[in-house]
Amino acid sequence: MSLMTSWVAGADEPGCDFPLNNLPYGVFDDGRGPRMGVAIGDFVLDVGAVDHGLEPALFAAPSWNAVMAAGPEVWAALRARLTELLGQAEHRAAVAPHLVPLEGVRLLMPFAVSEFTDFYASKNHAFNVGTMFRGPENALPPNWLSIPIGYNGRASSVVVSGTEVTRPWGQLKGPQDEMPRFAPCARFDLELEMGAIVGTPSQGMVSVAQADEMIFGYVLLNDWSARDIQAWEYQPLGPFQAKATATSISPWIVTAAALAPFRAPTPKRERELLPYLREPGPMLYDIDLEVALAPEGGEESVIARTNYAEMYYSAAQQLCHHTTSGCAMRTGDLLGSGTISGSTPGSRGSLLEMSWGGKEPLELPGGATRSFLEDGDTLTLRGAAQGDGYRIGFGACTGKVLPAVPQPDWTKD
Repeated sequence: MSLMTSWVAGADEPGCDFPLNNLPYGVFDDGRGPRMGVAIGDFVLDVGAVDHGLEPALFAAPSWNAVMAAGPEVWAALRARLTELLGQAEHRAAVAPHLVPLEGVRLLMPFAVSEFTDFYASKNHAFNVGTMFRGPENALPPNWLSIPIGYNGRASSVVVSGTEVTRPWGQLKGPQDEMPRFAPCARFDLELEMGAIVGTPSQGMVSVAQADEMIFGYVLLNDWSARDIQAWEYQPLGPFQAKATATSISPWIVTAAALAPFRAPTPKRERELLPYLREPGPMLYDIDLEVALAPEGGEESVIARTNYAEMYYSAAQQLCHHTTSGCAMRTGDLLGSGTISGSTPGSRGSLLEMSWGGKEPLELPGGATRSFLEDGDTLTLRGAAQGDGYRIGFGACTGKVLPAVPQPDWTKD
């Protein structure tokens, strides 16, 4: 597919994240209250204010949940209508008054998160982490090549890009400590992920193909991680408070329809999957991803580049597996892919891997180093799928690390 032209300023410019081919959905506020919008070129369109051809009730709340729940036929009809309104010059007079410059708006949570599930589905990441703690011969857990491993997280901690993240407190116990202590996390980390958003709900098991049809769209996702808190708490039940601080998402939902031309296959299986997890076709997407770090007052530098196609399990496989117990999936459920890492040092999606557990600190411009995140650091995730003369961008997913809050008196001896 080639670039689809639009009359909106900036939409046809090389490098634009939001051409007519994209049309991602978000919620914005320009001082007149939160409203549902679609990004196009240098602007955001107030969707509820134009002749979209759908029930006005779908756009009554500043959230995309109602549209998501309406299902694929409504999704397709809305996309087709918006493509017409923003692509055909005859609609310019009616639509242009409802375009708001992106520079002047505040972007809010685009949907209400029902539940959050995070997976561990990149083989390179799982192998790297396992090698650090168990050696390469036992790096992957015995079940890893057969099942998408995950855990249920906290929907309440999912925040939109730009939200500052406060360093957490928790129980820490180093290898030489006799007993744990209560202290601020010293090994705070990022996790470069993609998030898949469930549109239509389910009851009972669904196939991989059905799960794929349920997914409304995707966001960039940073699942902030307190490595030292996790090291003490995770056995035997897995992550808990170490992952409950914050999960940042990008403010624009890039629809599955916009990403359809960029389908990519999952890798060759080292162990045959059980029939219910086998894919009917390519289930991943070719999306270039990067992580940038800017110290307080310092220069931003890209510290990792990778691609979503590096995943071993797709979002559709993860969603399918999630339903096998009879677990009902709801509109607004968010599935984190798990940290996305490539096979080279420059493509690792977490500082835990980049610094190899702190043994090989990462060098930044100006001579600074990082093993884990320091107060004042700003992390930015970016991603885009590259087409023929256009790109499908996600916008930025940013978060700044703030110092831990002062210790309350009631936590002291």
